[in-house]
Amino acid sequence: MTSSALVKDYMTKEVITVTPETPNEEVIMLMKGTGHDGFPVRTNGEVIGMVTAFDLLLKEWLPYVKDIMSTDIVVADHEMPINDAARVMFRMGISRLPVIDKDAKLVGILTNTDIVRSHIERSTPMKVEYFKKTLEQLYEIKTKVVRKKVPIDKVRPTQDKIYADELQGRTYEIKRGLAEPTIIAQSGDRYILVDGHHRTAAARKLGCKDIDSYVIKLDKDIHLGLEKTADKNGIFSFKDIEVIDDAQHPLIAITSSLRKEARK
Repeated sequence: MTSSALVKDYMTKEVITVTPETPNEEVIMLMKGTGHDGFPVRTNGEVIGMVTAFDLLLKEWLPYVKDIMSTDIVVADHEMPINDAARVMFRMGISRLPVIDKDAKLVGILTNTDIVRSHIERSTPMKVEYFKKTLEQLYEIKTKVVRKKVPIDKVRPTQDKIYADELQGRTYEIKRGLAEPTIIAQSGDRYILVDGHHRTAAARKLGCKDIDSYVIKLDKDIHLGLEKTADKNGIFSFKDIEVIDDAQHPLIAITSSLRKEARK
């Protein structure tokens, strides 16, 4: 599975919905019986909310699901990239997205568990192996991998954009010791960042002296195409921070369009 994997490849396949009139007790029994801890709330074929275990624990004295379900509903197009869905969930502070197809039919639920599963399938150790094999095939070289701390001043990001929400997330992870290692290709005395752009930017922002990394050591000093975004002095600028406008994000846009259709 690649980083361009679609939401439909990860979303929970079994869709269970409740109605606004479903009593709390029945929702709790559904959660116990299915192992799901959240359900879309649907009425007349329209998804109007989500009810989660958190909602029930928070307001368990309320008699009806409609009084406790989450009110700000965002739905995911099943063709959306998994990274986009994860970004929206992170930014909006929600852990579940109902997933619809092009006909607005509810086809699944995307949860934080799915996001984590997709991340594991593209996890750092697996990506290290992928990049290691790719480099060996492309340049006909041998490599070995070492896990070590790399001085931050030897590493520069190689992407052109920095998303503010991802930078915030990586900063949070680094502060709490939760960040995954970056992946670096070492060619001669040069360290070229392969994966971990935002982690590196966040480490620089925090003033870290080094960054935990998987280093793919090449047996030849070669020029890698990954260096193309640096200027002639090998310096990358961090001054341009791109903030995505929520209102323009495709997941938000499709939700808005559905609401407009429902009001007609």
